[in-house]
Amino acid sequence: MTGGEQVQGIADVWPDKKPLIGMVHLLPLPGSPRWIGSTDAALDRAARDAHTLQEAGFDGVLVENFLDVPFFADSVPAETVAAMTAAVLRVMATVSLPVGVNVLRNDAAAAMAIAAVTGAAFIRVNVHTGSMYTDQGLIEGKAYDTLRRRSDLGVDVRILADVHVKHASSPAGSTLSDAAADTWHRGLADALIVSGPGTNHAASADDLRVVKDTGGGAPVLIGSGLATEHASELLSLADGAIVGSAIMNDGRPGAGVDPGRAAAFIEAVGS
Repeated sequence: MTGGEQVQGIADVWPDKKPLIGMVHLLPLPGSPRWIGSTDAALDRAARDAHTLQEAGFDGVLVENFLDVPFFADSVPAETVAAMTAAVLRVMATVSLPVGVNVLRNDAAAAMAIAAVTGAAFIRVNVHTGSMYTDQGLIEGKAYDTLRRRSDLGVDVRILADVHVKHASSPAGSTLSDAAADTWHRGLADALIVSGPGTNHAASADDLRVVKDTGGGAPVLIGSGLATEHASELLSLADGAIVGSAIMNDGRPGAGVDPGRAAAFIEAVGS
């Protein structure tokens, strides 16, 4: 991207397909309460999970510090950025798929920096515009900073932004349709994400329809809870999906990707 050009959408990352993006939930990273003292263990599992996703037939990989709870609301410490940069580099050396990064809970600046350094294709931002009440308190979007940071860095990193993100409540008067329109038209996100109320909870068909109808042509991705039993209906309303719990060991988020579950998911849903 040059000269401040803003190109919205994800079609150039995944031409002619509805991408299924598999989650790599990193083991607890240095400094987090549950860190076990080995960065190598986290990097090794990240590489295994990414390889499993590629072998199963997924179209992309999203690396996330899922097990670093409780999360910082905004900026994460330097050690988290360093560890996630190492993890993304390891994943990118392992697979040929587009790779993305999400720095929880909402450090878009760190995610953009990691993507710029590693060459990652996209980032996920939980609160890109507006604000949401979360277990970390009130989180406010910083689209103004994220877009300018991307321009300053001179990188073509796609911004996949949640609309009324999971594990959160919207302020009074904030409708899903208004939030979708603002995130696309005023926040200049490259795709919108619709989730259920929490991890492993499916996005509703009604919410997908609202965001699709009011997003002004924005690509819409399912952000949580996609399972084989309702995949056909939901994917008919969306432009792709981010898949986590359904492909993890025992169906538990954060438990690592199960090769059998991942392959079975693609066999059932991928077409």
